[in-house]
Amino acid sequence: MDDLTGFQRDLLYVIAGADQPSGQDVKEEVEQYYSIDINHGRLYPNLDTIVNKELVEKGQLDRRTNYYAITESGEQAIEERREWESQYVD
Repeated sequence: MDDLTGFQRDLLYVIAGADQPSGQDVKEEVEQYYSIDINHGRLYPNLDTIVNKELVEKGQLDRRTNYYAITESGEQAIEERREWESQYVD
């Protein structure tokens, strides 16, 4: 997790908090948080990065729509990050 950007970490958190969201679902959540439009050229390469790091798995809902789901490694990375953060923030 320490080699992820803040944006990638936010994507991971959104996916962890949802039930197999599509890329569009993730995009909408992140746009709401950042209060800006997130273009596909930023979103999907970053999703691919966390998939390639095996923190998230990507599956297919239909021919045009993928879903994303947190992996056990992704859950562990979040837990370790939260433990680290708790040393500094109550």
